[in-house]
Amino acid sequence: MRPALLAAIFDVDGVLVDSPHERAWREALTGFVDPAGFTTSFYQANVAGKPRLEGAREALERLGGQKAAARTAEYADRKQALIDQLIEAGSFEVFPDALRFASALKSAGLRLALASSSKNAAAMLSQLKLPDGRTLLSLFDADLSGRDVPRGKPDPALFLLAAEALNTPPLQCVVIEDAPAGITAARAGGMTALGIARLGDEALLREAGADLVVTSLDQVEIAALGAGTLRARAVTEPVADA
Repeated sequence: MRPALLAAIFDVDGVLVDSPHERAWREALTGFVDPAGFTTSFYQANVAGKPRLEGAREALERLGGQKAAARTAEYADRKQALIDQLIEAGSFEVFPDALRFASALKSAGLRLALASSSKNAAAMLSQLKLPDGRTLLSLFDADLSGRDVPRGKPDPALFLLAAEALNTPPLQCVVIEDAPAGITAARAGGMTALGIARLGDEALLREAGADLVVTSLDQVEIAALGAGTLRARAVTEPVADA
């Protein structure tokens, strides 16, 4: 039997926040390769969850070949400039189910950390408000987002740093991810992996090894985490808006 799950480690883009990252990656491709091939499914399978340079290289290699990939740094810089503009303009919003879920975990006594490959996580979460007026960022005990690690997801290094920051063994951490690379990283780090499929990509998350895949975080039975179990509610109960 697994020990109690005492900490939760959250990815940000696609998990907590409906962010403009996919849009920025796609629009920044203009002038490098045809952006038409950069679909949502392509983004989820090849770019989401990875460090910026790795995501840029993967996109250009798959869409434009080695010649295009030689411009990886230029593409990554253009994408970063665009995402900065979009975030400053407030072109993002919190997922209501994620806000409810994170708040419920905190109330249940779990320690919470952010572990996104993005360096923009704090900028977004500091603009989003809880019902009591505090920022969403204040809900978390540690923020490892954007931390430089030798290897990004699917390597577990970032998640292991988050577990260390929370003073919790990896075996007692649950990772909430929307990207296959993140699910793979969680499992490689010995953590429980919860996949949130917001884009009809349940199969990709299951194939990556998710212990449970849901389409809304309201479906997770929080009380079971204390017994080391990750499972969905038998019947999803109505949840009031946060």
